[in-house]
Amino acid sequence: MTTNNPPALSVFESLESEVRSYCRGWPTVFDRAQGARLTDEDGHSYLDFFAGAGSLNYGHNNPVLKRALIDYIERDGITHGLDMATTAKRAFLETFENVILRPRDLPYKVMFPGPTGTNAVESALKLARKVKGRESVVSFTNAFHGMSLGSLAVTGNAFKRAGAGIPLVHGTPMPFDNYFDGQVPDFLWFERLLEDQGSGLNKPAAVIVETVQGEGGINVARAEWLRALQELCHRQDMLLIVDDIQMGCGRTGGFFSFEEAGIVPDIVTLSKSISGYGLPMSLCLFKGELDVWEPGEHNGTFRGNNPAFVTAAATLDAYWADGQMEKQTLARGEQVEQALLAIGEEHPEAGTQIRGRGLVWGMKFADPARATTVCGRAFELGLLVETSGPESEVVKVLPPLTVSSAELDEGLQVLAKAVRDTA
Repeated sequence: MTTNNPPALSVFESLESEVRSYCRGWPTVFDRAQGARLTDEDGHSYLDFFAGAGSLNYGHNNPVLKRALIDYIERDGITHGLDMATTAKRAFLETFENVILRPRDLPYKVMFPGPTGTNAVESALKLARKVKGRESVVSFTNAFHGMSLGSLAVTGNAFKRAGAGIPLVHGTPMPFDNYFDGQVPDFLWFERLLEDQGSGLNKPAAVIVETVQGEGGINVARAEWLRALQELCHRQDMLLIVDDIQMGCGRTGGFFSFEEAGIVPDIVTLSKSISGYGLPMSLCLFKGELDVWEPGEHNGTFRGNNPAFVTAAATLDAYWADGQMEKQTLARGEQVEQALLAIGEEHPEAGTQIRGRGLVWGMKFADPARATTVCGRAFELGLLVETSGPESEVVKVLPPLTVSSAELDEGLQVLAKAVRDTA
């Protein structure tokens, strides 16, 4: 299924920066996409179990969202709007309040910090520091929060941190859930440092956490661990920030990944699939009493991506006005889990570990190189999957939430063959 066409790829290799990454693992030129499938310029079809790194939860060129977008463009609706009031922004805000916030009794104000996830994280960190008057922020081992400097300071991956080129300060890592394989009580080290005046830990303004660490290797925090973390933050006068950029918008089942734990974070960041269509958009949500910004204190030219507001509102109306999307995601997740467990049983020599929630799953291999080899073979067989984890040791399964049961089964069979072929 792989395409070997050097002339078609030559401009990318000769002109585009060496920083490019995904295209190296998928060496073909894609041309069209619909639903859970991509087609390259030679007509080869690929099932997409990466979904734009989680930004295409509703598939490629979703027809409902595409229609709303085309209608808006054809009537000359506002495209670029800074932070001006527009009909598209109003429709999104009203829909977000009525469909998402109010039914969950979430007391959040909505901030449009810029088009990307790292914009949302930067705004969350700035706000927490402004509210508390402190600089330090605690993050967790194997966390990933973005590629700008503030986000990198609370990211765990050594390779990504090294790209900063300068010291990354004011961030302190703590052990994520089960980091010590259950041998150490939760938050023992964290609480000891907070209470010891000689620990050297500056009082943190906030703690930032992913409920499921995607780039970190599909590490799933237990609901009780998250509840204990929230209680610790309240007791120690620290804000709790949940980074829901990849795991929000229904990826784990509920619209927000923290719903299952029954917690209410002080600040939440959203991006990736909030626009529904893959258009750049992000949100920073926070409790009303934290809204201490001065006008223009955090801004950005591309905060007002109105086409993204249009598709975001259409997404909420189409998929979140009832509870069907959550039920379907959980059912599809069980399908993935069972298939991955079967692969592991078939290949005991691989030493696989299976973990995930909803429609984000990881298959960790004892030999880290095996995961990359499996992903390469899967591409040759017509399936797009990527690796994650500090050593790229985890095959990450991240299909669109709208994937059909038949498509899911097809892709999982391809993945099983890829593991078999690389044994």
